[in-house]
Amino acid sequence: MSEKKEESIEVRRKDDCSRTSEQDPNPDLEKVSEKDLDVCTPESPIQKLSRANRTASCSDAPRTCRASTDLARHETRTTVLSVGRQHSLTSTISRVPTATKPPSFSRLHEILFVAVICSSQLLTQAGLTQSIAPLHIIGRSFHTTNPGQLSWLPAAYSLTVGTFILPAGRWGDLYGHKKLFVMGYFWFALWSLVAGFAAFSHSLVFFAFCRAMQGIGPALLLPNGIAVLSRTYPPGPRKDMVLSIFGATAPGGSVIGSVFSGIFTEFVWWPWAFWTLGMVLILVGLMVIFVVPHIPVVGGKATFKELDAPGTVLGVVGLILFNFAWNQGPAAGWDKVYVYVLLIVGVIFLAAFFWFEKRRATFPLVPMSSFTADTKLVFGCIAMGWASFGIWLYYLWQFLELEREQSILLGAAQFVPTTISGAMAAITTGILIRKIQPGWIMLISMLAFMVGIILITTMPINQTYWAQTFVSTLVTCWGMDMSFPSGVIVLSNHMPPEHQGLAASLVNTVVNYSISIGLGMAGTVEVQVNSGGSDALRGYQGAWYLGIGLDGLGVLCAIFLIISWRSTLKAKEKAESQRGET
Repeated sequence: MSEKKEESIEVRRKDDCSRTSEQDPNPDLEKVSEKDLDVCTPESPIQKLSRANRTASCSDAPRTCRASTDLARHETRTTVLSVGRQHSLTSTISRVPTATKPPSFSRLHEILFVAVICSSQLLTQAGLTQSIAPLHIIGRSFHTTNPGQLSWLPAAYSLTVGTFILPAGRWGDLYGHKKLFVMGYFWFALWSLVAGFAAFSHSLVFFAFCRAMQGIGPALLLPNGIAVLSRTYPPGPRKDMVLSIFGATAPGGSVIGSVFSGIFTEFVWWPWAFWTLGMVLILVGLMVIFVVPHIPVVGGKATFKELDAPGTVLGVVGLILFNFAWNQGPAAGWDKVYVYVLLIVGVIFLAAFFWFEKRRATFPLVPMSSFTADTKLVFGCIAMGWASFGIWLYYLWQFLELEREQSILLGAAQFVPTTISGAMAAITTGILIRKIQPGWIMLISMLAFMVGIILITTMPINQTYWAQTFVSTLVTCWGMDMSFPSGVIVLSNHMPPEHQGLAASLVNTVVNYSISIGLGMAGTVEVQVNSGGSDALRGYQGAWYLGIGLDGLGVLCAIFLIISWRSTLKAKEKAESQRGET
């Protein structure tokens, strides 16, 4: 009986689709209704299997049938928009108008829209470097010069940025990306203001806590900002360029954070850098309310199961404890028992998280089934490269201020060329990403990270800025601005349609968490080789050598990624040729 019903449905689908094709042989994708998408789009094998499973489950569990059907409709719409009639990304790009701005935007509106979205990345990086540039002055105001304790100021921020991004992306899917985006700006603003007032507490622990709470704001901003961009622009060159611009703001944000924190530290008082950032965030948050259009939530009212609360708790607690142990080890000493205990407990929580997500979660926060060998290699590249970048940035600042005895403003000025080089890298990536395999772009970015850190590791103290420091700052930002967009696109291409929005969240998680964990590992190396603090330069170089090793692993991951893609391509070509012969 069910087989006859399925055949009847298929016949009606074909008849309706043929009538639609006769009326308009080249339909505009924007004008096609939801019903047309469901009827006229040939089903993929995955969709057919999903429909068959739903038919069987509806007879057994009618209460869950409606929810399953709604989810299937959403998956069908996503598949049409991202895969297309030929079930390939290339065919979709060829059918979607790619050179036009969103239809409801004027030119000025689009400029403001892109500006407020990209400001989230810019201000996130500014929030990171505003504590790195005046690090030792902030430390003296809290009566500490311990390098391990001071490294917590940027590490605590990156820790919460990387930890809370994944659940923040899920919250945006369920409750609205714009709503979470606005909340992110105001949360970021609140704790930036509180971090400034922490100077009156004379407690470094409380200030580090404020930095950790401050990092939750960017965690809300980054995945939901990219989701807003992804849902506003159709696939095509314009969308790729906007995403590249989003990534290009990172070097500019680092420079802005360094420059303004330097100005306030030298001429006023360092808390004014945090208070000013808070006021700017409030203004941009208000702009978002009026500039960013309403984006409807897909799937109706969220349920508690869709939040994946157990998985969220296991993942967040595990990541925090694991990271805390690595960053506390250099500060307190690895001989402290509680450091090892927290590290072991963190590993247990992370193991429980992966088991729960794979075996028990109905709506997993991280769909393990979507991870292929290629996606794992991409994660490896991004983790190694950005951990190395955090080490490069943090210890270069220490080198400029303590070994070359330069002022904060002079040090910040030496990073200004990264804004120009970063813009060039973003434009180049936006062009290349549609011409060559992203794996090659990933390899180039890993080599850029490696060359940049090798240059500063081998430079003498009294060398001119224009020799190795200048070249290192120019090269390293190519690693930043090429790895981020290519990583997002690679993961998107390897994930099913219903998990496309997850790609950006995963990349952001790996980027920011790797920066934090990399600083903890580098701090451990530093305290082991700096002769009890008497040879600071040797400690910096030890940390940089660790960064070089991490970049080497990233290069190997990129090479294996390219080899894997070539093997897959040859296998497909062989299968097609055999099919053609038969």
